[in-house]
Amino acid sequence: MTGRFAENIVHADMDAFFVEVERQRDPALRRKPVVVGGAGRRGVVAAASYEARKYGIRSAMPMGQARAAYPNVIVVPPDHRRYAEVSSEVFSIFRSFTPLVEGLSFDEAFLDIGGLSHHFPDPETVGHALRKTVRDRLGLPVLVGIGVNKVIAKLASESAKPDGLFRVPKEATLDFLHPLGVRAISGVGEATHAALEGLGVATMGDLAVIPVATLVRRLGTVAGNHLHRLAQGIDERPVVPAGETKSISASETYEYDLETPEQVDTELLRLCDRLGSRLHVAGLTGATVTMTVRYADFETVTRQERPTQAVVGAHDLWLVTRSLHARFDWDRPVRLLGLGVAQVQDAESPVQLSTEFDPRWENLTGAVEEVRERFGGGAVGPARVVLRSPQAGTGKTDE
Repeated sequence: MTGRFAENIVHADMDAFFVEVERQRDPALRRKPVVVGGAGRRGVVAAASYEARKYGIRSAMPMGQARAAYPNVIVVPPDHRRYAEVSSEVFSIFRSFTPLVEGLSFDEAFLDIGGLSHHFPDPETVGHALRKTVRDRLGLPVLVGIGVNKVIAKLASESAKPDGLFRVPKEATLDFLHPLGVRAISGVGEATHAALEGLGVATMGDLAVIPVATLVRRLGTVAGNHLHRLAQGIDERPVVPAGETKSISASETYEYDLETPEQVDTELLRLCDRLGSRLHVAGLTGATVTMTVRYADFETVTRQERPTQAVVGAHDLWLVTRSLHARFDWDRPVRLLGLGVAQVQDAESPVQLSTEFDPRWENLTGAVEEVRERFGGGAVGPARVVLRSPQAGTGKTDE
């Protein structure tokens, strides 16, 4: 076969990723209602198996609500270090098929497979080969959606659930797209949906016949033109290889509010250690650090800083966190703490190091991770964290 495939975009989604990794570790969890998340009174569901979803349980649901929906649901605490390791293996497989891989998160990516037309007879064969490789090497399922562009491929992967492949032929793009509800399109939130309902729009087909001028008047120039083009099946965004993730973050919702500076500092150090470990395991560095605090009254404050040197581990994160510390009000009870690192890139890429860079911290990080790799994530850590029990955090979120 010559030339590129007509349907050259794949959306690969490691559906229920956390649950499937846990099932790989403990086969007794298979075919049972399982959720991964915090078990305390403020715990949150991070991932739910299809068996659990039958009871109305879903991601981001409070754990108490999930237990009320099905009291016998099995709750497994998250192991984000393990998830990061498996994610790296998944993306290595993706890149073994094509270098054109754009990571959307640690378990989801777009692939441009157009250049594989010289090696495979059709896009579906590529998709099946990708699924088989992930299954054979890692024992995990992956949803595959195939279409002419990103938006169609992503919608196709929704139709591939559970654990399947769905291809939308180029000539059937509008037949596939137009019956779908407008809420199926990413970015159509409550306000936009309400405005479209006011125009009598329920499906993408309804949207396609609305004049673009009407959409621009109602939604604004950018949103109006964007939705008009999507309704015609047009999405010209290319697959941009930018690493597995553009940012990573970790947050904790505490079962009991943090009320003393000592509690706050210990939990911030714990987050730095957790996020720094993920950076090291994934082989990443970052350029910008974001710190988030949610107080007991649910007011949320976020501050950001770009340090003079690349963030390569927990020590760097801690230094930036101390700098950001003064920009928050610590006289108020704290419900949630979060840290994020943005503008990430491979650690092997050239980075800016300050004149104060001390290689001993990097060596220490490597030694710590070797111990954790051999004896488990809790085998070693900062003394302040190891000697003090966690503040009953129940809503871990790592992205």
